[in-house]
Amino acid sequence: MNVIEKILSRASGEKEVVPGQIVDAKIDHAMINEITGYLVARYFHEAGAKKVWDPKKVTVVLDHTIPAPTAEAAEVHRIVRGFARDLNLPGFYDVGRGGVCHQVMVEKGNVKPGDVIVGADSHTVTYGGLGAFSTGIGSTEMTSVFITGKLWFKVPKIIRIDVNGKFGQYVGAKDLFLRVAREIGFSGATYMGLEFKGPTVKKLSVSSRLTLCNMTIEVGGKAGIVEPDEKTIEYVKSKTSEPFTPLYSDPDAEYARTLQVDVTGMPSQVACPNAVDNVKPVSELSGVELDQVYIGSCTNGRIEDLKIAADIIRGKKVNPRTRLVVVPASQEVFIDAMNEGLIQTFAEAGAAIATASCGACYGGHLGVLAAGETCLSTTNRNFIGRMGDPKAKVYLGSPAVAAASALTGRITDPETLR
Repeated sequence: MNVIEKILSRASGEKEVVPGQIVDAKIDHAMINEITGYLVARYFHEAGAKKVWDPKKVTVVLDHTIPAPTAEAAEVHRIVRGFARDLNLPGFYDVGRGGVCHQVMVEKGNVKPGDVIVGADSHTVTYGGLGAFSTGIGSTEMTSVFITGKLWFKVPKIIRIDVNGKFGQYVGAKDLFLRVAREIGFSGATYMGLEFKGPTVKKLSVSSRLTLCNMTIEVGGKAGIVEPDEKTIEYVKSKTSEPFTPLYSDPDAEYARTLQVDVTGMPSQVACPNAVDNVKPVSELSGVELDQVYIGSCTNGRIEDLKIAADIIRGKKVNPRTRLVVVPASQEVFIDAMNEGLIQTFAEAGAAIATASCGACYGGHLGVLAAGETCLSTTNRNFIGRMGDPKAKVYLGSPAVAAASALTGRITDPETLR
């Protein structure tokens, strides 16, 4: 079996599982944010439930629109806040105490190799970067999980992605995934898993592995995963003292497809409007002028990403015609960025630094776009209307491309600024 099949096998008590098989799996952790959580609260009460199956295995995060920009958002916060407090859930993160739910989950030690984790948010696939099977589910499914601690899954087929070669200085995990998206297509992995393997993946940091798995959903994937290694185990042990047992694919594991990728000499990649698989090398887009550059989200808002951007921006100024919005992925990242002088670097360059949140990534607030505006963003989606007005255009790129583009006011290869 491959690693995802092994995780689902263990969680369901089955000796062996195969693609297409339906299994009932025990859930190791469940997460909601306010966007989906207010519905979970409603359904939970309508079902007459009084307690969750295990309060220590539930995390609730307010993250999408924080602080509340409207009365409607404030009401949603009130409902979810009350729900978490009524159930005495220890894993509740209010405004200013958490950040984007997926970053909070890994920071707080709620993700361990070999776990089965569900979240009422599609980018729950992020946690595969730590060797877990994690996937997004709906609010009704999550209500059932809160009550029973179990959920059924259809075992997915797996695409194996073998990555070789050496990245250029300003090229990394975001560029790798965009290249994969171009080859697979935006729906080419629907209800399939993506297993990232190879010597290049083993050299990636934990942060970069989270970025890879985060975007699995953008090609329709049920889950993404990187087998745990020394980096994974060291990171997880720094976050939790709970025991865990990593799982690995068998040498003779079967895959639906194997994709070979060599990143040697690969330039920075950019996804063009309005699809994540509409990908071109950055050099082909050098004439695209930008109204806004956005650095943040559960894809590229971690401290590693902010360091990359700050190194390019330090001592320079954002182009007068372009806005730069920087949104750390969590309060912890924000504090680290302050301690390392990154916040000062961005502020002195003329950037707007926002509170740790989802912000404009999903069109909530803190940088939404007007009709006719163009943005280069480090986020994960660029479909019509994603970051604001349906007549706005969104390009997706890495933190390095974003930083370079903020300085020039147009999409720019960071290599050209050296």
